Amino acid sequence: MTGLDTAAMVGFGGMFCIIAAYAYLTWNPAPNPFLLHGTNLLGAALLTVSLLVHTNWPSLVLEGFWASIAIYGLVKAARERKSPSLSSAASPPPAPPASGRGER
Repeated sequence: MTGLDTAAMVGFGGMFCIIAAYAYLTWNPAPNPFLLHGTNLLGAALLTVSLLVHTNWPSLVLEGFWASIAIYGLVKAARERKSPSLSSAASPPPAPPASGRGER
């Protein structure tokens, strides 16, 4: 390694994105799929830029799969946001409390 050039710094940015997304997924009980997959996609793209300059074929292929999975996750989340859940449409609303005043 001859030092940290621009491509290497971009790659470190991508590495940070992917690690941050993994930490977010691990620590957040209900992660936002757009934030999670978007951050993973950005990280894969930044690492790909670095790998095109400093070629490492196995890592480049890995980033292709990583980006594909992130895109799938984003598309899936967008589709789920547009269409209401079938389970929520099939279940009746909760019954009011017995007293009718909101007490339990």
